[in-house]
Amino acid sequence: MNRLQSCACIAAILLLGACASTTPSGSRMFSQPRISDHRGQDDLLTAGLGLPGLRAMTPPGFADAARPTPQELRRRALWANWRGIADLAPGGGYGELYGSVASVPGREFSAFATVPGARQPHRVLLQLPDDFDIKKRCVVVAASSGSRGIYGAIAVAGAWGLPRGCAVAYTDKGAGTDYFDLDAGQGIDAAGQVAGADAELAFKPAAGGSGIAYKHAHSQDNPEADWGRHVRQAAEFALATLNEQLPQQARFTFANTRVIAVGISNGGGAVLRAAELEGDWLDAVVAGEPNVLAQGHGARDLYDYSTEAALLMPCALPALGLPAAPGADARCAALAAQGMLSGADLKAQQQDALAKLHASGWTDPALRAGSISVGFDLWRAVGVGYASAYGRYAPDAHPCGYRYSALGVDLSPRAATDVERASWWADASGIPPGAGVGIVDPNPAADLGLKGLQCLRRLWTGDSADAQRVRGGIAETRAGLPRAGLPVIVLHGTDDGLVPQAFSSAPYVAMAQAAGRDVRYWQVRNAQHFDAFLGFPQYGAVYLPLLPYVYEALDRVDAHLDGKGALPVDAVIATVPRAGKPLAADNLAMPR
Repeated sequence: MNRLQSCACIAAILLLGACASTTPSGSRMFSQPRISDHRGQDDLLTAGLGLPGLRAMTPPGFADAARPTPQELRRRALWANWRGIADLAPGGGYGELYGSVASVPGREFSAFATVPGARQPHRVLLQLPDDFDIKKRCVVVAASSGSRGIYGAIAVAGAWGLPRGCAVAYTDKGAGTDYFDLDAGQGIDAAGQVAGADAELAFKPAAGGSGIAYKHAHSQDNPEADWGRHVRQAAEFALATLNEQLPQQARFTFANTRVIAVGISNGGGAVLRAAELEGDWLDAVVAGEPNVLAQGHGARDLYDYSTEAALLMPCALPALGLPAAPGADARCAALAAQGMLSGADLKAQQQDALAKLHASGWTDPALRAGSISVGFDLWRAVGVGYASAYGRYAPDAHPCGYRYSALGVDLSPRAATDVERASWWADASGIPPGAGVGIVDPNPAADLGLKGLQCLRRLWTGDSADAQRVRGGIAETRAGLPRAGLPVIVLHGTDDGLVPQAFSSAPYVAMAQAAGRDVRYWQVRNAQHFDAFLGFPQYGAVYLPLLPYVYEALDRVDAHLDGKGALPVDAVIATVPRAGKPLAADNLAMPR
């Protein structure tokens, strides 16, 4: 069967499947199917880059910077997503002590999928290796971490599943890098290329405005509330594709196909939300450092603690002996003048900020690791973007007046160029700032950003209509219990400073275990949120990567499902920092 015939066949099966399941508006569940071959110098796992290419400091180039091909965009997106998730630096152990960058030939199948009631689609993609294990019938389904695009879990799920002969299905869970230029009226199509508003786009905002919109914030769907359903649709897409591509085999169903869900960070939260859905469609779940909102047990929402951190952490860090961020001293003074901090001098104000964070559940290890989020402006980025998402605001309706745009050297908004737009899909992490897109603060720079940050905080603490709207969206994201009998492994670094375990995984595990659910919990000492940051010498000397434990957990559940071993017991893993030396097995102290 040639590619044209195959594409026609998969389009037919997707449309037929959609006839039985449509959204209330009548839109198709799956649309815009694409197929591509990846063999030789362009494989499934690294697009032919291998470990040396992934380690390269410059991204793969475009022959025409303003008009990259789908192949060029894919290679660059894989490069960016590998580097955004894994520690690939020499001495870090990736591809040597743990993990795989093996060349895996095969095909990719992708489409837009829509959950019932949604305005915007999410992307789904299936990687089918040529050596797919027909006998084992294994599908690994994964959700991108953070707000990343469709390849945002390649280093998590693809690196484990593809070399083992599993098919791997992905969803961007309604987030991703499908930006829309409101001024130019251009967005991103199924191939990742820039196209006009009249084309079939991955994201097209319903309302106008100026600057740049992105799907996670501006879909007006509150996609986080549906992350579990996004994961299940990706699994459904996988089975439909396998049935179309392997018609000589017995039909693939959830009853005869092993489906393991895995994700980290927001992706970890997504697979835990999938675990609570009815039906025996899932066989096991592995969730690393999950952003998940549980019931009770000290659970806090990401929006709550990120807006708190945005205000207080820059002032508190010097009290831990860490260097002050630029403008932090002035920030302390301003907060004290407004009565938000007490203390007659700077040192006392810093101590008060630290005491307030301690009182709300922050630990010193989480604060130390969280300091990097101050430097990268991540706390404000989360607050601005998630306020729009939870409140379902249009791009020009942010309750605190923020918007997004390409920025000039003086940080003033400007029009994006053709070259900038062309690389958004491949280069962006899915949430600005980054890839040439910045946050436009409506307040004067002399304000130190405090007015906007305080506005964001009041959307959590206040009683305005906007605050109620945002908190209502957050309530829709609260997790339920996993299905009874479903094996779940949750793992988390004890030093996580972006999604502290005390606010997320620990309450979830406590909730689930109290209800008698089969949830196992690994707490990894000396591990924080970002493996990719371990390439910084000061981070690599102190912290260990989390990905080895994700792969080990996948090994354990896979063996358990094969009847070859019990699930692991709860453990606090006493790792040993490598202190500037190459990573060794002894550093990981993997539980056995």
